[in-house]
Amino acid sequence: MSSDTPVISAAQICKRYGIYAKPVDRLKELAMGPLRQSLGLAPARYSTEFWALRPTSLEIMGGETVGVIGRNGSGKSTLLQMICGTLTPTSGTVSTDGKVAALLELGAGFNGEFTGEENVRLSALLYGISEEELARRFSSIVEFSELGDFIGQPVRTYSSGMYVRLAFSIAAHVDADILVIDEALSVGDVRFAQKCARYLRDFQSRGTLLFVSHDLSAVINLCTRAIWLDRGSVVADGPSKEVVEAYLAEQHAQDRSATGAHVRVTRAAHLEARPTSSRSVTEAPQQAFEFDPARSSSDFGEQKIRIDQVELKSEEGHERAMLGGRLVELVIRATAIDDVENVIFGFYVKDRLGQRLFGDNTYLAYLTSPPKSSAGNSLVGRFRFRMPMMPAGEYTVDVAVATGTQLDHTQQHWIHDAVSFHSSDQTCHGLVGIPMLDIVVSQA
Repeated sequence: MSSDTPVISAAQICKRYGIYAKPVDRLKELAMGPLRQSLGLAPARYSTEFWALRPTSLEIMGGETVGVIGRNGSGKSTLLQMICGTLTPTSGTVSTDGKVAALLELGAGFNGEFTGEENVRLSALLYGISEEELARRFSSIVEFSELGDFIGQPVRTYSSGMYVRLAFSIAAHVDADILVIDEALSVGDVRFAQKCARYLRDFQSRGTLLFVSHDLSAVINLCTRAIWLDRGSVVADGPSKEVVEAYLAEQHAQDRSATGAHVRVTRAAHLEARPTSSRSVTEAPQQAFEFDPARSSSDFGEQKIRIDQVELKSEEGHERAMLGGRLVELVIRATAIDDVENVIFGFYVKDRLGQRLFGDNTYLAYLTSPPKSSAGNSLVGRFRFRMPMMPAGEYTVDVAVATGTQLDHTQQHWIHDAVSFHSSDQTCHGLVGIPMLDIVVSQA
């Protein structure tokens, strides 16, 4: 549970590095600086400035789970290292309240010549764990890491996955109040990654989690809040779903700008769905809300095609009754603003956290003769499918129309949360369920 007390506080922290063309320039700057200062002259500069992180202030409350996202070189690792105290800010202050356990660079803090066991003891000493307490926890650390006899081998012989196993196992046994992870879980096998995920979910109930990840699904799934960094500055800080969606839209716009396409991005702070009627629906566990083009929405695209209307309804014609297993139809109506070729319609169904559960597009269906349209013409994309079982909760549908191919396309108009629906199904377990054709129990 999140508290009202910050456990991480950063005030205008930043990190600036000097980039030198030649090694001797560093010596010149060190030698000439004091001399010129004594003569009342401005210090000589033999370097160019590089800001790994520009002045940034933030507070993270106790119990929060915060993801930090951004492209490589945006300052994510620098921010985490300053919070952990392994890197000193150029200016500004940062403070933490509680014991911090960190998984930063792969193998950071390990001595490659020491065995796994010796590194466990070294790490325990750094975390302030006594010999008696370590003796009680050592077998559990080894068991969690699943390293077996490799615990007695020098860690320089470890694979990247083994490094992570050992580092995470130690961090999981130091009774940390704050856990900081820098992309460490991107290596290793899927089974251990799932084991770590289970631990993190348990840790969320009692501690504060801060991590960097390029796995945006993990950020949406685990985090209530996300911070988006770009070129050392904070671009957005807010609910993880909204920040990730804005980040993905911006990345698509930047990627397509290299091809000459101009993708416009519109961000909305709050996305709301409006019911088609105040009448309650008791006969079906899922209730849909229709598309309202007038409402504020988050969308992006080059705008050579614009989506005008989105409908989600059952085959029986009910706009609200969409039971799991029932045939439904999603209709996306759009208008071509310019002449366009190779048109692709698509959609995603997402849960309340923004996780993409399922979706499809029209590309493969029209691979031999891609649709095209002249300016002013209308286009319609239709999808008929059986609605899977959905656990009780809120769901939304992203819709899009693009031009190009499956692997190389430009989004013309993507609308987040174009329509939404509510499921009250209490029988589904997992993210989605499938309508079973038959269930039989018999003696062998």
